[in-house]
Amino acid sequence: MRAASSEQAGRLINPAAFVRRIARNLLIDRARKIGRDNVVIFPLDEQRDVVAQPEQCLNLEASDLLRLYENAVDTLPEKTRRVFLMHRVDEMSYRQIHERLEISVATVEYHMVKALAHISRHVDAAR
Repeated sequence: MRAASSEQAGRLINPAAFVRRIARNLLIDRARKIGRDNVVIFPLDEQRDVVAQPEQCLNLEASDLLRLYENAVDTLPEKTRRVFLMHRVDEMSYRQIHERLEISVATVEYHMVKALAHISRHVDAAR
């Protein structure tokens, strides 16, 4: 309630730190009201008690997405996976893949469409 009614609420650079400060001040006020000398207040350690930063959440999401992607690629049929990896990892053109595997360019296109659809379905289903 204090945070929401504060004049600074709309201009805060670090709202989490502001809320922690309010909580700390409330604990101090409460300890003073009790009036006991044996109340121990543990100050918040800004480094230890930091909540997960948005970048950390994005990194976790990215690693989850990468895991889903790799799993989807691993479950592709062998020939489709080979064509997909030759194009995406080895950066070969459709024509180069056609020459290497001795299949038509249309067949290369077919395998790429099949791979992309499979990966998309696999990732979407897991999310």
